[in-house]
Amino acid sequence: MKPYSRWSKVNIRIAVIFLLIYITWLTAFVGIRLDHILFITTLLLFFFFNKFTRNLVIALIFFWIFWILYDGMRVLPNYEINPVHIEEPYNFELQYFGVDYHSERLTLNEYFQRNTTLVLDFLSGLFYLTWVPLPMLFCVFLFFRKKRMLLSFSACFLVTNLVGFALYYMYPAAPPWYVSEHGFVENFSLPGNAAGLLRFDNLIGVPIFENMYNKNANVFAAIPSLHAAYPVILLYFGSKLKSKWITIFFAFDVLGIWFAALYSNHHYLLDVLLGAACAILGIVFFELLERKTIISEYLDKLTSFISR
Repeated sequence: MKPYSRWSKVNIRIAVIFLLIYITWLTAFVGIRLDHILFITTLLLFFFFNKFTRNLVIALIFFWIFWILYDGMRVLPNYEINPVHIEEPYNFELQYFGVDYHSERLTLNEYFQRNTTLVLDFLSGLFYLTWVPLPMLFCVFLFFRKKRMLLSFSACFLVTNLVGFALYYMYPAAPPWYVSEHGFVENFSLPGNAAGLLRFDNLIGVPIFENMYNKNANVFAAIPSLHAAYPVILLYFGSKLKSKWITIFFAFDVLGIWFAALYSNHHYLLDVLLGAACAILGIVFFELLERKTIISEYLDKLTSFISR
């Protein structure tokens, strides 16, 4: 086996191709922002730092593709493709999942907004924060234990997001916080909103969610809830480890995130259920692709490369 060389032709070729494609994309369509520069700098530093960090960057390639595609949704917002649905999801939620409260019919979101507690504010924010760190920690764990499963997990994550993005454009939908604050009037200039998660920010004294949602690429992307989809994928792949405690922990996280989505006024129950369905569909699509195409062969080759 050849010794690792930081400035090998392969490393330089990969870096140059990535930079040419990504910077061209940003310059021509998205526009370069400070976070893009930080993203590129961080990836390059990790890629060239040593063999371990290079392999980790490559192993997470499907997550980088996801981020680039999500960020690119700013180029063509879904409300420019199809009409935005604001009143229809609300009425559906009210009719099929609504609750009677003090002689009034409320959505679950409206009920929770009238019955908040400090404990639930904290727990819902804590659970909602796990949608990124927990999959990333799982990836690090798999990188050391099961690199092939890591690539399958991240590729399935990307496929699920592609399904979700397609639905975003097919059916643009407003989140419940939009209806709470703006009614059924269209306003495409509004930034993202942390909604009920601001209560968590206020509790800990750090504007985590406020800063996060101010950078939201699309307000009208409530259906499906990909926040509800991600923990389902995590649970599916976690169960493959045959560990009772890991499976229980991930199942608990699924329920926590689903509850937080409703409690924080970010999603209707309809959005959550469709998010779960999106995850199942993404898993089925990925499993079929892996079995019926050459995808499995490419993932095997990539596993071999990052295992050297």
